[in-house]
Parts: sequence; structure tokens; C-alpha cells
Amino acid sequence: MVPLRVYVLVEDYSGYESPFLAQHGVSFLIEEAERGILFDTGQSAEPILHNMRLLGLDPGSHIDYIFLSHCHYDHTGGLLGILKAIGRRVPVIAYPSIFRRHFVMKPYLRDVGIPFRREEVEEFADLYLTAEPIEIVGGIYSTGEVRSREDFERGHIGVYTLRDGRVMEDAIMDDMSIVAKTSGGLVIVSGCSHAGIVSIVKHAIRMTGERRIKAVIGGFHLIEADDERIKGTVRELQKLGVEEVYTGHCTGLRAEAAFLEAYGERFHKLHSGMVVEF
Repeated sequence: MVPLRVYVLVEDYSGYESPFLAQHGVSFLIEEAERGILFDTGQSAEPILHNMRLLGLDPGSHIDYIFLSHCHYDHTGGLLGILKAIGRRVPVIAYPSIFRRHFVMKPYLRDVGIPFRREEVEEFADLYLTAEPIEIVGGIYSTGEVRSREDFERGHIGVYTLRDGRVMEDAIMDDMSIVAKTSGGLVIVSGCSHAGIVSIVKHAIRMTGERRIKAVIGGFHLIEADDERIKGTVRELQKLGVEEVYTGHCTGLRAEAAFLEAYGERFHKLHSGMVVEF
């Protein structure tokens, strides 16, 4: 079991009277005793590096791995800038198809995937592209692909890909999370939870055999969800015994309000510069 510290390096919200910068997107630094895993890289490196300086964190000595939760630009756009700031080759863990064409068509055709070619990233990093769970450091794992998804969490959000020249709906199967075993139970860190946060938690339980869930952290992508799905998500996480909820980004105000009502002081609004210890 690992002691764990999670730094919120960038988030949509910077907090009240805060010197930290906010940006639509997410980036966390997950630290255990001797290793640091950068979880996602926001839209750009600048606010992340600014916030790291304020937190007394040096990219070259605090980032040993980079984990990309999925292909979206607001989670991958700062990748090259961060790699250059680290100044040495590090492993980048991601899904095999993360470099695929990924786009929306409303209100107009626009690419929303990772804004770099594979070859550009490989100049600075060693890619570990896998859909399977992988242990990154002792007690901290990538979930790999979350194949089993709850019916109420399924649904198309208007993103597409190309396959053999054909336009196909993209189910964002590259959505992966990180699971850390701590003495208090699992800590699950997600980017946008496109696989569904309930599905992710159940996947983590099956994967580790641990049923105690200390905390879930990240965006839950409920910003456009109806009340039934929001209430169902809160109810299911409570049934699973999730002790604490740290959320923001794409969760949405209505869902955050529902979690606040259900969890009270065990609900925490994410903001840039937040530091959480388990």
C-alpha cells in the first residue's frame, strides 16, 4: 500500500483569490514515495509549468512518467511542452489508438483529438501504448480499457473517427484511469470518465480485488447529463461505498450540486493548486 499525494496542476477552476492559473482541461501529478506520474497535460504546458513553480515542483525531478487518459486536446495539448521542460526521455503510457483521427461535426467540422503526430512525441518520449492494465509503480495501475460499461452510462456524445475511409461514431474506448492502492482503500483518478465513473469504479474493484474505495478524483462528464443519470451516478457511487468525491472539469454544476448534497463535507471541488494526501 502506497502513501499518495495528488497535486491538481491545472483545472477549469483556479479557486478564490488564487495565484494559480486555470484552463479548460485537467492535469494531476500523482506522487508516491519516490516516483511521480503526470496524469494528463491540459491544453497547453504554460499554466501547468506556472502552477508547478508555485507549488515548488520541478518537471525534471518530479515527473517520471506521463499517463494520458484519452485523446482529447484538453488532456493532451500540453504534452510536447511538458516533455521539453522535463529535459529527458520518460515513458508515456496511453491507449494504442490515441493518435487516431478524432473530431466533431457540430457546429462545424473540428478536430478534438491529440494535436501531435506520434513521430513528434517519440522524439522526446518512449511510448507504452496498451489497452491492458499495467502497473506503473508499486501499487499504482492503469485501468486499461474499461470494456464493461453500465447501460445508463452509455451514450454517444457527438464525436467521430475515420475507419477505412468511413465516418464512424467514436465510443472513446481509449478512456483509461489510474488506480492506486492505499491503506484506506482505492484512490481512483479519472480524466473525463467517458467510460462512466460507475463503470470505472466497478472495473477497478474487479481488477484489484479491493472493495474499499477511499476516493474518486477527476471529471465525470455529466455536464450534459439529465437528472436521472446524475441521480443514478450519485446513488451508485454511494452503494459502492465511495468515501470521498473530488470533482470538477466536465462534471457540471448540477452534478456537482448533487454530489455536494449527498456527500456534504466529503465532497471537494477541484481547483488548480489543490493538494490532496492519502
